[in-house]
Amino acid sequence: MEIPVIDFSELEGEKRSVTMALLHEACEKWGFFMIENHGIDNELMEKVKNLMNVHYDDNMKGNFYESETAKSLEKNEYIKEKDWETTFFVCHRPNSNINELNSLSDDLRKAMDKYIDQLIGLAEKLSKLMCENLGIEKDHIMEAFSGSKGPSVGTKVAIYPPCPRPELIRGLREHTDAGGIILLLQDDQVPGLEFYKDGKWVKIPPSKNNKIFINTGDQVEILSNGIYKSALHRVLAMKDGKRLSIATFYNPAGDAMISPASKLLLPDRVRFQDYLKFYTKTKFGDKGLRFQSLKNM
Repeated sequence: MEIPVIDFSELEGEKRSVTMALLHEACEKWGFFMIENHGIDNELMEKVKNLMNVHYDDNMKGNFYESETAKSLEKNEYIKEKDWETTFFVCHRPNSNINELNSLSDDLRKAMDKYIDQLIGLAEKLSKLMCENLGIEKDHIMEAFSGSKGPSVGTKVAIYPPCPRPELIRGLREHTDAGGIILLLQDDQVPGLEFYKDGKWVKIPPSKNNKIFINTGDQVEILSNGIYKSALHRVLAMKDGKRLSIATFYNPAGDAMISPASKLLLPDRVRFQDYLKFYTKTKFGDKGLRFQSLKNM
């Protein structure tokens, strides 16, 4: 089962309508997809990945293999309450904490800030395209997420080290993401990420040529009134190779109130005899317009 790949370079030409349809289907039927030709600087992405791997080797690797999680494998029992990952989190918007993370090199901080500036632009572009496909105002997601200080943007950096007993533990247990739009810069060599679709776990391949992997979170499912899906996913622990994951979350502000867009709601509390009267006048018209008229009434 091949996951959808959306070519953003085709949004400007004669293939725009086809590309928009592919994007809508990916959001509606899958909840996850890849973006290529997204416009983010490739050399910058490579620099961020390389510097993150150096940071892991210098600051995280030794501590992880001495951790309680690593030592718990000695019990030779399946571990339900822990994940085989070592992580840190960077806040970007509305306030950044990157300069407070003293173990990060200056080069990594500067590269990360530049990358995030470009990535936020991609997230905003994607949110507008999603709104267009949903038939709501193009800035609806951005405005709904803004709260009093603007959307919340942060990055979870995770390394999934080689695991000597991958059958005893997950890299990351099954879950959906709580927030909005997740943009993942991931390893181009080591697999492990899986998403659940149609009763099966779909293996997500490593991202060649720095494709950005996208998945939608719970707040997008709420805002779209369930049209777009928040998909269950997990990471398997792998015996060979370490996997890098740089997942940036374009989320609502903490005080943002999220609810379904009003245009996407069906009529509520309509008496059937009243509906029938209206139906006899509009039977051969568009059902969507009929529902909208009832909401307006």
